[in-house]
Amino acid sequence: MKLLLDTHLLLWAAGQPKRLSAQARILLNESRNQLVFSPASLWEIAIKRGLGRNDFQVDPRVLRRSLLDNGYEELAITSEHAVAVDGLPAIHKDPFDRLLVAQSMTEGITLLTTDATVARYAAPVRLV
Repeated sequence: MKLLLDTHLLLWAAGQPKRLSAQARILLNESRNQLVFSPASLWEIAIKRGLGRNDFQVDPRVLRRSLLDNGYEELAITSEHAVAVDGLPAIHKDPFDRLLVAQSMTEGITLLTTDATVARYAAPVRLV
């Protein structure tokens, strides 16, 4: 199964695995699952790191290289994903999360998230 990880899961998987729930660890370690990340997450990290957010201090270039080196697949952002954001209900206001939801819906990939608000979308989203 393809699993798109939200930004916090990517950060925790890469640098703070103890923060992952037991359910998230099982899903991430299951060899049959293909782990996917979005450039939207790296963009979010770059912006929030630039703003000095303590929870976004990883270098996005290093994180990207590490994800690719560890078998993660990069899901490019397409115009189809961008316009799909327009059809989403205003459940969540964060533009990065909304783009991840749109990618999940468009591609039929399960989005793993730690955010209960994101999990309210009628999309293939799983709260872990």
